[in-house]
Amino acid sequence: MNIPMLLQHSHQRFLKGLLRTPFRCYHFIFHSSTHLGSGIPCARPFNSLGLHCTKWMLLSNGLKRKLCVQTTLKEHSEELSDKEQRFVDKIYSGLIQGHRACLAEAITLVESTHKRKKELAQVLLQKVLVYHREQEQINKGKPLAFRVGLSGPPGAGKSTFIEYFGKMLTERGHKLSVLAVDPSSCTSGGSLLGDKTRMIELSRDMNAYIRPSPTSGTLGGVTRTTNEAILLCEGGGYDIILVETVGVGQAEFAVADMVDMLVLLLPPAGGDELQGIKRGIIEVADLVAVTKSDGDLIVPARRMQAEYVSALKLLRKRSQVWRPKVIRISARSGEGITEMWDKMKEFRDLMLASGELTAKRQRQLKVWMWNLIQEGVLEHFRTHPTIQEQIPVLEKKVLSGALLPGLAADVLLKTFKSRD
Repeated sequence: MNIPMLLQHSHQRFLKGLLRTPFRCYHFIFHSSTHLGSGIPCARPFNSLGLHCTKWMLLSNGLKRKLCVQTTLKEHSEELSDKEQRFVDKIYSGLIQGHRACLAEAITLVESTHKRKKELAQVLLQKVLVYHREQEQINKGKPLAFRVGLSGPPGAGKSTFIEYFGKMLTERGHKLSVLAVDPSSCTSGGSLLGDKTRMIELSRDMNAYIRPSPTSGTLGGVTRTTNEAILLCEGGGYDIILVETVGVGQAEFAVADMVDMLVLLLPPAGGDELQGIKRGIIEVADLVAVTKSDGDLIVPARRMQAEYVSALKLLRKRSQVWRPKVIRISARSGEGITEMWDKMKEFRDLMLASGELTAKRQRQLKVWMWNLIQEGVLEHFRTHPTIQEQIPVLEKKVLSGALLPGLAADVLLKTFKSRD
């Protein structure tokens, strides 16, 4: 019996698509229809398509078909050449042993946009994820690291704060990883990546790792691969992960979907109470710190603290066990830094005890998955041969005023849907 007799056209195309993927282990369960008698020996025709490790079960239960694609790390790794396998194993071994050079190489690999390197990065990430889960089980299911996002407008003193705060943490025996995100130029596409130059003492600390990365056009104050970098840092043994975002405002705060706690750093005299009421990043902040609270700025800092305390009372409560706090700190004098760390530990302990931290991380995994799906679909759209042919023609019509941008977009989407 051949394939056309068993499947509709869409299912044929789906199976042929599976053949082009790097995975080769599938488990199919087909419910036979009235046109197919139960017990038909259909394993051989599918094996002829190049699938192996297949199991077939025919059930006389209507027209339903269930398809379960099972992939394992072993099958995925088998697609690598010996040289590629040694390369991945070398990075993985060095990473879990705490070598900073291997961690840097691993992050560079996941940041690459090269097609083959992206595949290697997925193999490495899967190995690190398995190791990460094993270590969490040894730790009785508790998270291995505390993920903290640091955000705020430009000039709030984020890098200066991290320098002082990071040194304090490493002196207390913690291993700190700082993922500093720098904005990319909208004209040249380049990034200065200068945050590390502001953290001279911390960059020399062997218990700290600082990784500046460009946004490369990604909105929300983070990079395209910040989630992956966080996982790699945790695999490298770092128990505190700080994600320093670019200056974000009332709409862009993607970092909130990546960290356990979001700390908002605000300079004094940076706006009135109305700014705090506006729905935006203040709504997802777990701790607000008014920076530069020293010298002549103490009085403005106190006034701003009082205004934001009032503003936070108007926002809806997001947690059953934690209410956002507003504190004053100074990275120059050290005032309030220790108290700030105490507040952060209190937040972590309360959220962990209530189960909210675990639930939050599970939601973040779902957001991470859908972000990757959106990125993949957009890339597939842009690289589609038919779409690439039509884009210049439609762009020319839009620029000449002969076609509305919305109509041009509809034409491209309909073409993509009919051709794909």
